[in-house]
Amino acid sequence: MTHVLALDQGTTGSTALVVAADGTVAGRGYRAITQRYPRPGWVEHDAGELFASSVAAAREAIAEAGQKPVALGITNQRETLVVWERATGAPVGPAIVWQDRRTAERCRALAAEGERIAARTGLVIDPYFTATKLEWRLANEPALRQRADSGDLCAGTVDSWIIWRLTNGATFATDPTNASRTMLYDIDRGAWSDELLATFGVPRAMLAEVRSSSGSFGETAAEHLGMTLPILGVAGDQQAALYGQGCWEAGEGKNTYGTGAFLLLNTGARRPTPGAGLLTTVACDARGGACYALEASIFVAGAAIQWLRDELGVLESSEESEALARGLDSNDGVYFVPALSGLGAPDWEPRARGTIVGLTRGSSRAHLARAALEAMAYATRDVFTLMREHASWAAASDAPLRVDGGVARNDWLMQFQADVLGVPVERPDVVETTALGAAGLAGIAAGVWSGPSEFLAARHTSVFEPKSHAGMELAWSGWRRAVRAALAWAADPD
Repeated sequence: MTHVLALDQGTTGSTALVVAADGTVAGRGYRAITQRYPRPGWVEHDAGELFASSVAAAREAIAEAGQKPVALGITNQRETLVVWERATGAPVGPAIVWQDRRTAERCRALAAEGERIAARTGLVIDPYFTATKLEWRLANEPALRQRADSGDLCAGTVDSWIIWRLTNGATFATDPTNASRTMLYDIDRGAWSDELLATFGVPRAMLAEVRSSSGSFGETAAEHLGMTLPILGVAGDQQAALYGQGCWEAGEGKNTYGTGAFLLLNTGARRPTPGAGLLTTVACDARGGACYALEASIFVAGAAIQWLRDELGVLESSEESEALARGLDSNDGVYFVPALSGLGAPDWEPRARGTIVGLTRGSSRAHLARAALEAMAYATRDVFTLMREHASWAAASDAPLRVDGGVARNDWLMQFQADVLGVPVERPDVVETTALGAAGLAGIAAGVWSGPSEFLAARHTSVFEPKSHAGMELAWSGWRRAVRAALAWAADPD
């Protein structure tokens, strides 16, 4: 039986899976990565650690599987910026993570350009995206500007950095799904935008070649994984999860609950018009070609649980949150708006900060845990409803929501999500669909699977049917009231 190696370089760690042709996971590897917060609102990673952790996780998965894969697929945290030297491959400074807010003021100054930029990219102007991060780095480190202009530096999202390192600099490439998250890529033309490169002062030579998501990205040097492997699939993490869930047709959608939560709805060959706080992005069709999707980005999901555990000491483990939530009959009016990295869709307010409302003397750590879980479900409803209205021509009102990501293992949350939405929630038996999507893109190109249908043949799901949707309207209105409180705080900084 043939196998494919899938590498998922994420925000909190690097995961590798060796996936067999029958869809089973033969080997797994994982390495956590260090989160750095040098200033309020700043989030950084060590780019060298991103690569080293990826290699270590991949070697662990291969060793556990005891099989040599025939191909490698890569998926990655999107929007995060890495700058490195073309001659040596050495990173120039830390990676600026997608959660970073340091360019919030610059984004506010660009507000008048919003319509023009959305027309080219499908994105709203926000520090989330790569363009202002790269602009900031070149503007605040004068020596880099000259080196960038002379062609000495490369810049890219994490996929291009990992590919460069694995191939020892032989391949400098990215794919359309990652390129579409930079705010430098014209999603209609399928090419870097000279107009936007000029807006942000980015030399074209710094950026990678854009290749199809399913196809050749070079070959790994044997020194890294102990073997050479063709890299045959690349996609940003959320588009890879959409692919791994089999959402290849217009109207099919998924939500990934990880560090953040990301809801994507495939709209096929038709590009949705911008609006309602939703993004238009590039996704993958059944064969890995480019198509369009609506996306809603919720910046903090599982990260709120981690914050309660690691920073406040409210939880001993992330898993404890489920038992605590079950122990309460209701939230007793306690809501947590986890705007720890600002608010994404649909409000898009980078100045917003985490807000907890409704506390009384009787509030306990169980209320905080439940409020953090409920926030994921309420925020998903905010954008799920908007998305189906905005693309009513593509989305059936009673279609289920497919879910994945580590937090999706929480049965209480999945049932609550079904109740809040009023539609079934489908969870696959393997929730690591981000890595599975990368495996699918590479495996189909390698001939491991004859096509997408064979790739999904072994997929099994659990279904959570809505049980108490009728009582959720009042609870959701309380959530929106809490969000308005967070927005009011952001609007009145003095």
